[in-house]
Amino acid sequence: MESCLFIHGFTGGEHEISPLSQFMEQHNYRSRTFTLKGHGGSRNDLLHSDRHDWQRSAEDELTELLKTDEGVHLIGFSTGALIASHLSVRYKPWIKSLTLLSTPVFPLNPVEILKTLASLTMLKTYISKFTSTPPKATREFQRLVRESFSIYPHIETPTLIVQGKRDHLVKTRSADYLQHTIPTTQKQVLMVDNSGHMVCHCEDKDRIMNEVLHFIQSVGS
Repeated sequence: MESCLFIHGFTGGEHEISPLSQFMEQHNYRSRTFTLKGHGGSRNDLLHSDRHDWQRSAEDELTELLKTDEGVHLIGFSTGALIASHLSVRYKPWIKSLTLLSTPVFPLNPVEILKTLASLTMLKTYISKFTSTPPKATREFQRLVRESFSIYPHIETPTLIVQGKRDHLVKTRSADYLQHTIPTTQKQVLMVDNSGHMVCHCEDKDRIMNEVLHFIQSVGS
């Protein structure tokens, strides 16, 4: 049985990718999810962690899997996609495929985000999350975004890029940038009309999950 390592996003948790991880389990893949260091707890926990801690916690999960697996499929959502990109280069011989979901190559700034929120509920949720996130943590996220630009040209792992056209946190041109910058000859781009940022929870999630499955199957063992 092949393994998939799922990496969630900034200020998020395993729930962001749980539909896909469960789907892959149902199709005979071993799914490993975990919580990035500093996440899933208090504001203070996030305050006292940085981008290096987030990456180390993901790397620890990967190296644990590699003790029993010859290779792993990496699936990262949002900031998790940035971390997965770094790991795919660092552990290139052992990464079978890379799936990048809603990758914040070009994240929207707070003013731009407010313009895209379609409802009062979305607005309230965003303001609550924005005000509860320590500014230091946001700066760490921004540093990780910038540092990732030097990583993309070195990704040689087969890569699937998934981007919702209604994403209120990431500019859709992020997918186009990845398509033209990642040099691997095995890459696909899936633009999803009826999806925002949370691609694993959108109305087209069944299509997305099947595309991810087919891509990973096509890469082979």
